[in-house]
Amino acid sequence: MQRNKELGSVDSFMARAVRYLREWPARHGRTVHNQVLRGASYSLGSGAVSVLILWIEARR
Repeated sequence: MQRNKELGSVDSFMARAVRYLREWPARHGRTVHNQVLRGASYSLGSGAVSVLILWIEARR
């Protein structure tokens, strides 16, 4: 019996996650894939700054 409860909670979690992602553009004004690209660009920029700082420190 416990297994069925766990399985049901996983199914309801997935249903809520899918619904949340479908409703994302209405709440935030942009699509999920655009938001992922935005986050990736911030991460890339942060990594570039870190590499630049390490390079400057290594040259000293």
